[in-house]
Amino acid sequence: MSKKHVFLSQVFMTFIMAATMSGLLGMIFSGGPSMEWLTLWPRQFIIAWPIAFILTMFAWPASMALAGKALRPRPDRATSQAS
Repeated sequence: MSKKHVFLSQVFMTFIMAATMSGLLGMIFSGGPSMEWLTLWPRQFIIAWPIAFILTMFAWPASMALAGKALRPRPDRATSQAS
C-alpha cells in the first residue's frame, strides 16, 4: 500500500469516525435529537477530527504491528517437543 493510499485512507476513516462518534455521543449526552444537539455537533466534529487524525498516525502503525504479532504462525508444540 502506497503512502498516499495510507494517508487518504486515514483522512476518510477519521472523518467518518469523528463524524459518527461526535454525533452519536453528543446525541446520547444531550438526551436525544434536538436543536441543541444539532447546533453543537459541528463544533464537536471540528474538534474531534484533527485529534482522531493525529492519533491514527501513531495508532495505525502500532495496531498493524500488534495484528502481525497476533497472526504470526506459531510453531506446533508437539513437533517442537518431539525434536
